Amino acid sequence: MYELIKLGVVPTRRNIFSKQDALNYKRATYDMLTKLSVNFVTIDTINEEGLLFSEPDVGKAISLFTQEKIDALFVPHCNFGTEDLVCKVAKAMNVPVLLWGPRDEAPLSDGARLRDSQCGLFATGKILRRFNVPFSYIINCRLEDKPFARGIDTFLRAGNVVKAMRSLRILQIGTRPEGFWTVMANEGELLEKFGIQVTPIPLTELWTRVQTILLERPERLIQTIENIFSDWDVTVPESDVETIAALKTAILGLVEEKGCQAACIQCWNSLQDILHIMPCMANSLLYEAGIPCTCETDIHGAISCIMAQAATLGEGRAFFADWTIRHPENPNGELLQHCGPYPKSVATPGKKPTLGRPFAFDHHCPGACIFEMKKGDVTMLRFDGDHGEYSLLLGNAKVIDGPFNNGTFGWIEVNDWPALEEKIVTGPYIHHVSGVYGRYVPALYEACKYIPGLRADLYEEGAEKAIGEWLREE
Repeated sequence: MYELIKLGVVPTRRNIFSKQDALNYKRATYDMLTKLSVNFVTIDTINEEGLLFSEPDVGKAISLFTQEKIDALFVPHCNFGTEDLVCKVAKAMNVPVLLWGPRDEAPLSDGARLRDSQCGLFATGKILRRFNVPFSYIINCRLEDKPFARGIDTFLRAGNVVKAMRSLRILQIGTRPEGFWTVMANEGELLEKFGIQVTPIPLTELWTRVQTILLERPERLIQTIENIFSDWDVTVPESDVETIAALKTAILGLVEEKGCQAACIQCWNSLQDILHIMPCMANSLLYEAGIPCTCETDIHGAISCIMAQAATLGEGRAFFADWTIRHPENPNGELLQHCGPYPKSVATPGKKPTLGRPFAFDHHCPGACIFEMKKGDVTMLRFDGDHGEYSLLLGNAKVIDGPFNNGTFGWIEVNDWPALEEKIVTGPYIHHVSGVYGRYVPALYEACKYIPGLRADLYEEGAEKAIGEWLREE
């Protein structure tokens, strides 16, 4: 499950405590990481012990981890540890850092203590602060205790979000729709603050690509057409299905060629003038393939979707929605709806989703998707900012029952909708939001520690305290 992220493990000890006990805990820690299916790299080759305790080994550890291209660093304090050496390695690697040490047993009969791991963690935490190195922490516990596995999982998911943000490139297809001032984004700031690259292309380039695909009919196009007719209740002409499939094929090819991980598109209304379809189905298919393609050229929305998927370690698929209207009966309910950019995998099982036409446009070009979301827990998030400040709106919700709607839709419930509504209106957020099935708030919250310039904005009262309690729960 964790193959997407490579963890560098640098166990540490201090000379005045038991060397043998430190070695025992190093091996036990490796065994537990293996049991948890963690993809990790050790420092066993830098000295005879495979433990960090000597200044000359700092450079060796840094060189090894640099060569291995680790994504995150885990520092088990197998006894007290050597805090200054740990901090030098952590500072040089510039990746998320996780501290943990095994809970000590009772002192020996003569009063001697073998490890004092907890005491060493206090020291390392302070020096990491001196080095301005952000870090995460698993409460001092035994390897078999619940907080260890939970802490490792949360940290690795957070690390994968950071990894995705540091290498993010977004394909921008067309300019934003004229009336959508809300989706304005500062491309220069995104690059300067977060290293996020935006690769723009005009709609004419997309149109040319679609026409070429329709003419040459590559295998990827044929397969997409077959999948649409197999998986969807198609209510539009076959010629339109072919254009929709060609649009999906064209965007996917451009994403691959430009080295992008997500896209955003001016979905209306110039696209309808040149292709005579809505792109909603094409977007839905891209989401299902793990390539978010957000509506109305919403660059911040694409960033949100990538963060959501990264928190699932690639196992989940993001969806992209409008906050629209309040539930007619549930005071904490809200309708999530859009014309179709939801992956089919989030649809209610047992009924084919429909490929049809949107209800919101006079011309009714084909290409919209129609289905209801399945019930379940979801994580909602929105990366956004203005005036040079950025934050991540973040919280839990669950999909509930509600009246039928058109397009792709689902009713959700949060713990305090009026408070969330006020937070969205007062900003810096807009009517767009991303989501993913599952509970990933702790991982996304932790990831914000390692993304300079991004503040986690939890919309549930007491959420920060609840995350800490959940991680420490034994």
